Amino acid sequence: MTYRVAAIDCGTNSIRLLIADLNKEPDQSERGRGASDPGRPSTAPLTDVTRLMRIVRLGEGVDRTGRLSAAALDRTMTALKEFAGLIADAKPAAIRMVATSATRDAANAQEFTDRVREILGVAPEVITGDEEAWLSFTGATTELVGTPLAAACPPPYLVTDIGGGSTEFVLGGPDEAEVSRQVSRGQILSRSVNIGCVRLTERHLHGDPPLPAEVAATVKDIDAALGQAAAAVPAEKARTLVGLAGSVTTVAAIALGLEEYDSARTHHSRISAALVHETADALLAMTRAERAAIPVMHPGRVDVIGAGALILDRIMTTFGFTEVLVSEHDILDGIAWSLIP
Repeated sequence: MTYRVAAIDCGTNSIRLLIADLNKEPDQSERGRGASDPGRPSTAPLTDVTRLMRIVRLGEGVDRTGRLSAAALDRTMTALKEFAGLIADAKPAAIRMVATSATRDAANAQEFTDRVREILGVAPEVITGDEEAWLSFTGATTELVGTPLAAACPPPYLVTDIGGGSTEFVLGGPDEAEVSRQVSRGQILSRSVNIGCVRLTERHLHGDPPLPAEVAATVKDIDAALGQAAAAVPAEKARTLVGLAGSVTTVAAIALGLEEYDSARTHHSRISAALVHETADALLAMTRAERAAIPVMHPGRVDVIGAGALILDRIMTTFGFTEVLVSEHDILDGIAWSLIP
């Protein structure tokens, strides 16, 4: 059965749209599950109809002011109007919009919700960090089950989603009985911590290039947050680190030496810890103009990629991973899968 859905992920740095056709025949163990049950979908394919990203920096200044700015809201609504037109043309059977870190932290989140409902016809769901982690895990790992890649990169997986305002960690794996039972019961091993590429850049990285003291302060914040994550998620049980979102995929594209961004090349690439460290160091030593000149660099990531790369580097160093499996499929795909009735 083919089921067309529209998923929107509105984060701190970007807003993204996925219109997709899902092919899903539930097995007997899946029949009767409620919409909120986190049971995994089958490995049936997800076919993109439209996949778009717009950098809107919704979370600009939220760490300092606690509010979504008027300019950031206007940028986001402009992108959402574009998405709404595409959704109307595609006629999906279901629509879901999820908002994450910046909106969770903002005192004027209701204004955001009201404006979204007016444009899209449905209200955004401001989800918790744990819900965000689970959707990211589903989007990143569903297609790995039963594939040759799963043999080379086996479960349990530690999925880390480095966003603009927060970073999520979730541990699980369909071939690990104990972890799988916890996942199926909704007892997911996850933690969201308030380190993200926009938040840390605004908080610390002001120099051009950043000063050593600014980098050291950023590392201190990251390491403290990783300590919080480790208390909830036993990373030592993971056999594979899966990295998601724009900071990770941009680092991968740079590490691979791509002359232009190519998601087919970055998706499921395996980048060593040494190469991640080298790339992070290089980015933090560059001026803004030098980062902007990197062929694969999206203009909206120029200011924040140093912090994003440093978060990934500290995750790999702290938890002892020798490589990261990069995924272009993430929370957006998880939102799409969650719409299967």
